[in-house]
Amino acid sequence: MVRASDELGRYGENIAAAHLEAAGLEVVQRNWRCREGEIDIVARDGTTVVVCEVKTRAGLGFGSPLEAVTAPKLRRLRRLAAVWMTDNTPTWARAVRIDVVGIVYPPGGEPVIDHVRDVVL
Repeated sequence: MVRASDELGRYGENIAAAHLEAAGLEVVQRNWRCREGEIDIVARDGTTVVVCEVKTRAGLGFGSPLEAVTAPKLRRLRRLAAVWMTDNTPTWARAVRIDVVGIVYPPGGEPVIDHVRDVVL
């Protein structure tokens, strides 16, 4: 059974990928999984690997999508980035950063995108 929240999440990831590409990044991989978890989007920004977490909400009733990225989630993303780097070893990579794309997509409205680069909590 597909939940409406799953559909909203997938749609948000599509919006985020298009946003990142429009900003000049190259999407390298989407929904990469390992035993420790999942990375929504891995992108390339020059010589930097960008691990991107995407959070999509239909409104602000439960807070901003960016507020959902807590310190424990950021620690997990750092671990996942290290595993991804070990598994993929891109020769072009000189640095790694974590970005968050928050999307508010209200029913009947246009999505509002907030892209935070190099997130540090």
